[in-house]
Amino acid sequence: MAGEFDGKVAIVTGGSSGIGKATAITFGKAGAKVVVAARRDSEGEETVNLIKQAGNEALFVKTDVAQISEVEALVSKTVETYGRLDFAFNNAGIDGGNAPLHEQSLEQFDQLIAVNVRGLFLCMKYEIVQMLRTGGGVIVNNSSMGGLIAFPRFAPYNASKHAVMGLTKSAALDYAKLGIRINAVNPGIINTDLIDRMIEKRDDAETASQQLTTMVPMGRMGKAEEIASTVLFLCSEAASYITGQSLVVDGGYIAT
Repeated sequence: MAGEFDGKVAIVTGGSSGIGKATAITFGKAGAKVVVAARRDSEGEETVNLIKQAGNEALFVKTDVAQISEVEALVSKTVETYGRLDFAFNNAGIDGGNAPLHEQSLEQFDQLIAVNVRGLFLCMKYEIVQMLRTGGGVIVNNSSMGGLIAFPRFAPYNASKHAVMGLTKSAALDYAKLGIRINAVNPGIINTDLIDRMIEKRDDAETASQQLTTMVPMGRMGKAEEIASTVLFLCSEAASYITGQSLVVDGGYIAT
């Protein structure tokens, strides 16, 4: 992939931490101009600064993906600044739950759907419009292994991530002949703040953490950088015949 991303433009949502931050930095190191979108200003700017320190171009746009005006402004600002959009990693998402379904509130459910599903729909909608104008592009959506299997006490979260898979597959079919490839990456247990928060919600947090690591056949949590490299592969010409697919990166968890 040497030189393949030079001069290209990528949007990364949820780019202020974890997988999003690692992917934004990896895009930058590969030569792409990166637009980092997130709700948290200081953390988003930190990602941008790290990309710039490596000698690459980057821009932060404060964005709540659940708000249509902010998503539209994100894509508009990207094109206004860099003239095009080639890649998008729709990574923004929230966790939720750790209770049986009947104990979870409608407010929690609505928030999960607003960010994880509505937000993804809005991002793809405006990204695709721009990609069609320039002849194509690649979109990678961040689902989860929870978008393929289920976990007890996380029904709304699982529902939202299964919805990510439905949106990804259907949209991939819509644009397969129009030069836009759309896939999903399905991370397993990755060492990020999100996993830390999900574990902390459990009464037996320390035990839960040990159990999760033990259940992974490779015997460790994954790294955000391992997901980032997978995203770049899916965006590369090496994956030019891949669309409508989910790529699981979970250390073998689902295989058990």
